[in-house]
Amino acid sequence: MVTTEKSARPDLGSIPSHLSAIGSPAAHARLWTVAAVCLWVDLGTKQWAFSILGHEGRSLIPGFLEAQRSLNSGALFGSFSGWVAAFIVASLLALAFVLYVFAASHRKQWFLHLGLAFILSGALGNLYDRSFVAADVVLTKAVDGGKARQDIGLVVSSDGDDPVVVASYPDKARERRYAKSEIQSIERQGVVRDFLRFTPIGKFDYWPWVFNVADALLVTGVIMLMLTFWREHQLVKQLTKQEDSSS
Repeated sequence: MVTTEKSARPDLGSIPSHLSAIGSPAAHARLWTVAAVCLWVDLGTKQWAFSILGHEGRSLIPGFLEAQRSLNSGALFGSFSGWVAAFIVASLLALAFVLYVFAASHRKQWFLHLGLAFILSGALGNLYDRSFVAADVVLTKAVDGGKARQDIGLVVSSDGDDPVVVASYPDKARERRYAKSEIQSIERQGVVRDFLRFTPIGKFDYWPWVFNVADALLVTGVIMLMLTFWREHQLVKQLTKQEDSSS
């Protein structure tokens, strides 16, 4: 079926109902199947990393990608640590946005639907962690003008005057000890399981953040949406010029 100029335009709500993705079984299958598979991959790889992968890490693609377990109490790249409630709300808003854009899209915009599926699965994957994966976030006091440090794991001992013992999550295999005087706060909160890291080139650590499959899906999905909107913006400009020249 040939798409008309009107249906090709990105104006939300301008697509006829019989051409809309919301009423297309094929478009729904594309969105939900890809999202389900990606979510399964994200949660499965997190489970693998934190149950089977050792603390020493492992090379996945020599010279490029390695596995290294890490817990993140913040958002993407560890930013805004501790804002768990805000992250959950933001994830729910992202899901609403995905459904809104999908409902307003053409049933044959498969590239857009794949991007939405990536965003959907990425948001759900990290939302699952923040809702069901809890760890102790230990914040130490700043010393000699330095910054406070954060340690995330499971507090196994904090009684009396004994040192605070923080063990690794979830196996409690490795322990770190802190004097009570070093501790600023201890808070149990939802965290995200990260385990992927790009291998530094010599001393140049070009991407120091540890991330997960959900993060990669979110970034990829957003890029795909930006490309789609840019392409359709260019189409609108082209159509506008054609209309102006013919008038």
